[in-house]
Amino acid sequence: MSLADLARAEWLRRAETQAIFAALDGGEGRTRAVGGVVRDTILAHERTTADIDLATELVPDEVIARAERAGIASYPTGYAHGTVTLKLGDTLAEVTTLRQDIETDGRHAVVSFGTDWTADASRRDFTLNALYCGADGALLDPLNGLEDALARRVRFIGDARARIAEDGLRVYRFFRFSASHGGERFDPEGLQASRAAAGRLEHISAERVGGEMLRMLALPRIAATLEQMSAIGLLAAPAPSLNTLQTYETLGGRSPASRLVLLAGGELDDLRARWRLSNETVKAAQAISAAADLVGSGRVGEATYRHGEAAVEGLAVAAARQGWAREFLGEVAREMGRTVVGQFPVSGTDLTSLGLEPGPALGQQLARLERAWIDSGFSLSKADLLAMARP
Repeated sequence: MSLADLARAEWLRRAETQAIFAALDGGEGRTRAVGGVVRDTILAHERTTADIDLATELVPDEVIARAERAGIASYPTGYAHGTVTLKLGDTLAEVTTLRQDIETDGRHAVVSFGTDWTADASRRDFTLNALYCGADGALLDPLNGLEDALARRVRFIGDARARIAEDGLRVYRFFRFSASHGGERFDPEGLQASRAAAGRLEHISAERVGGEMLRMLALPRIAATLEQMSAIGLLAAPAPSLNTLQTYETLGGRSPASRLVLLAGGELDDLRARWRLSNETVKAAQAISAAADLVGSGRVGEATYRHGEAAVEGLAVAAARQGWAREFLGEVAREMGRTVVGQFPVSGTDLTSLGLEPGPALGQQLARLERAWIDSGFSLSKADLLAMARP
């Protein structure tokens, strides 16, 4: 997409977006879109969110008052830092007053509000994120970030070490953006500053680090990025895990949960603690890991029966772990596709009707019969299985 196409972008032409701009003096240049939505529109880069970030000269109270008069819902989601979220129809816009840093300790910045667009741009992280777009699609580029964006160059604004000192999470963001927008090429100054900071980031919360890492793990290509992070001491990952991740990526895999399995090398509890992973995320990874163990030992049908859709990712993980040739992977995938597994035909009620008492012994009988059913390729009928039951 060219710069001229900015004005024709769907998100900008949307009636709700224009209504928000109108309420906040967008036509007079007092409010502009900023960051990802502008950058990714110019680069025709796939976006994972429909939300829009806006920067404005208006202070938060004025944003709220104007939104109320225009019938736009407002939420003071980051009021202390100048951020108000507006919602109109299905359009969600996070509006932040122009800011400049007064002081920072690497975790929390003290800011003041203002009307200087260059000062606001200068407090952002990377040049390609300091791009603004008016209501009419006109680009404002105070720091010449467009050149870096078009060159797929992820470069810190100003002194890289100073930007990292303001917020240590920017080291992780440097690698994530280098993977998503930089073709896994690393700006030398940014890499050097990240290396210097790698051992001094313990103050960053596990939730923030985990959030960045999960976003990175969802990108199409990250193996080289993770290897570089490991090389500078930012990521604890043994070489075998990194090699397996590279193989998984070569096979076309891009599941965050599968990458967690491969990166953890069987130590999911360690990653759960270091990145504060949700129970849902860990559960998905555990299912894939268990399915991969079954597929890797030739029990494709059992993997499908026990883990359902997770077995498909388990297949990719097993292939990466064991270095399967594509032809063999294709054969196993076809076998999995032909496997149709119904519900285990025997229940505890069936066994109690034969005279078995409820309790541990009944559970052991069910497990033995299920094992026999699986080993038969799911061919044993209910009658066959009940005939094998021991009263």
